[in-house]
Amino acid sequence: MKQSCLKAKNYLFTSESVSEGHPDKVSDQISDAILDNMLAQDPQAHVACETLCTTGQVVIAGEVSCKGWVDIQQVVRKTIAEIGYTKADYKFEAESCGIMTALHAQSADINMGVSRANADEQGAGDQGMMFGYATDETDNYMPLTLDLAHTLVYTLARIRKEGQQMTYLRPDSKSQVTIEYDQDNNPVRIDTIVLSTQHDPVTGEGLQVTGELIKKDIIEILLPRVATRDSRYGHLLEAFLKDPNAKLLVNPTGNFVIGGPHGDTGLTGRKIIVDTYGGRGAHGGGAFSGKDPSKVDRSAAYAARWIAKHLVAAGVAHEALVQVSYAIGVAQPVSLYVNTNGTAQVQMSDAEIAKIVGQLFDLRPAAIIRDLKLTQPMYQETAKYGHVGRTNEVVTKTFFDADGNTFEREVELFTWEKLDRIDKVKAAFMMADL
Repeated sequence: MKQSCLKAKNYLFTSESVSEGHPDKVSDQISDAILDNMLAQDPQAHVACETLCTTGQVVIAGEVSCKGWVDIQQVVRKTIAEIGYTKADYKFEAESCGIMTALHAQSADINMGVSRANADEQGAGDQGMMFGYATDETDNYMPLTLDLAHTLVYTLARIRKEGQQMTYLRPDSKSQVTIEYDQDNNPVRIDTIVLSTQHDPVTGEGLQVTGELIKKDIIEILLPRVATRDSRYGHLLEAFLKDPNAKLLVNPTGNFVIGGPHGDTGLTGRKIIVDTYGGRGAHGGGAFSGKDPSKVDRSAAYAARWIAKHLVAAGVAHEALVQVSYAIGVAQPVSLYVNTNGTAQVQMSDAEIAKIVGQLFDLRPAAIIRDLKLTQPMYQETAKYGHVGRTNEVVTKTFFDADGNTFEREVELFTWEKLDRIDKVKAAFMMADL
């Protein structure tokens, strides 16, 4: 009886992810590809680009201010092809889809509120509150449920693009991971994995065979590859496959041939929880993709993650939620809030921690843009498999110039994942291991 009572204190938590071929993510990647090509020509471009995609059709709308010129059709078709929509059978294909563009000049009223003679006093592009979160549950300071959900669909996409195994795969897929935690918030076991993947029609003995084929390949190909790729999941996945009470649900409806923008209309900004923390922490409601960094929906959310990750990595707390809020046209944040959920390792209140954070990090929009190098064309990579918890690295990217020719730029990605102020944070909080 005592053992049963202890077990009852455990709880389940679930996060989901979607692949780059999911229709909403197709829209996000198109919006960010357009943004990147504008920033590559004009680092001070102001862009708010929304994308709708459906059967055989892409619609681009929004407001821009850019000194360069971008061939929207060229950028859109390249992005769709890279995702993998290259066959007519998909009813949404890179070379044949229609593209309608309805971009116009940015509102002069908004621009007046944002621009300043003193660049450091640049006003916020809108009001709102943004959140960042970090936890020491994983070595990239992300919730384990979301991290595993991302890794599953990312690895499935890599298998599809390699074209050697699971050759029936199509671009659209989703994952969902439920993990059992103990009363001290430690992960105990994987309770449920849900994987839905679009696939070619499978001839033979019907839907049951199709489901069995895909489930067999998930067990024998995908899960071992995920376990090998990342040691964080190895023992959990091994235990999951041996656990008689664990649940692996693969294509629960039985068939997933019709998918992507043909199966479900995609819109920019509809996967904000997938983009951030999988339901852990909080979200202010503002989407990211298609927005230049003057929009604090994006830049301040990245800064809040940067701060939260520093607090956890420095040992100030085991987890940290950071909120920052703004008024349109005003440079200084309206508020800064920190919540360590009772996990602080310093003898300070969360309010005292927030006060020190405000002294360590300049959260005016212009300072965030400068410190995180946000005028780089660095955003298309964020539009799939999460904007946070990713690897900070320098890559070479290819863009189109005003004449439609290609040129290359070195770009530093995911700068908000750097722990470049860790010594200053440790010193400010007098951490013993400095």
